[in-house]
Amino acid sequence: MKPFVSIVVPTYNRPYPLAELLESLSRQIYRHFEVIIVNDGGERVDHIIALYPEMRIRLIHCQANVGHVEARNIGVKKARGEWIMLCDDDDLLLPCHLERMVEAMVDADFVYSDVEIFHYRMDRGQRIPLRRFLFAYEYDQEAMRKFSTYVPSGSLYRKEIHESIGYFDPFVHNYWDWDFFLRVSEVFRVKRVAAASILYAFSDEGDHLSRQMDNKRQMYLDRLSAKHRLGKLPTKNFWLLLQEPEVAKRKANSEVIWDGAPIVSRLRRKI
Repeated sequence: MKPFVSIVVPTYNRPYPLAELLESLSRQIYRHFEVIIVNDGGERVDHIIALYPEMRIRLIHCQANVGHVEARNIGVKKARGEWIMLCDDDDLLLPCHLERMVEAMVDADFVYSDVEIFHYRMDRGQRIPLRRFLFAYEYDQEAMRKFSTYVPSGSLYRKEIHESIGYFDPFVHNYWDWDFFLRVSEVFRVKRVAAASILYAFSDEGDHLSRQMDNKRQMYLDRLSAKHRLGKLPTKNFWLLLQEPEVAKRKANSEVIWDGAPIVSRLRRKI
């Protein structure tokens, strides 16, 4: 019996990237899954979901904006699958991704893959890739306490993990994924899949949270550090952190799969 996977996607006012994500999910080789979209108080997305009738998609519409962390918690609690896959609404899965991750779970409780970060520009609702960067690092549990190389999009895990360690923590907000990874890795079997089958969106137009370090982000980083006794964490720009010797030495080989072409959604084709 193939495991049933619930893919949980929080979204907020990003209709065209969401449509691209749904397009990428519609192309998955592994088909035994549902998609749970948690609309976090944003504009309606029913018309986008209607473009993909062949997929099992459930929409949860929050009346108010509860924040992306709590939106994920809402989605996970509604999941019917015994396995959970997380995904941001602006990231993309290559067709082989879900199949490979399911296969990797044979000796693990939690698996995550490498990614390709792609910079892009918008052209009439379509993201056009400009540059790409392989983000692939060896899994080192102790090193993950200093700099996290875990990208939550596309990661797959057993839903029962939440029964043991609880849900995602809004108290650390921007660092909910790092916090979740640290809690999981203390108790469960974690595996990195050495294939860049996730495309992680990074806008050159400057709207990505990782491009800034304001006072609030520093507060959340301090909360994360105190929670896990991580000590003083570096607050440099993301790209500068990647050049740090302790991070650079963890760089790893990975299978690159993407052909570089944009993923054109059914919503975009209607324009």
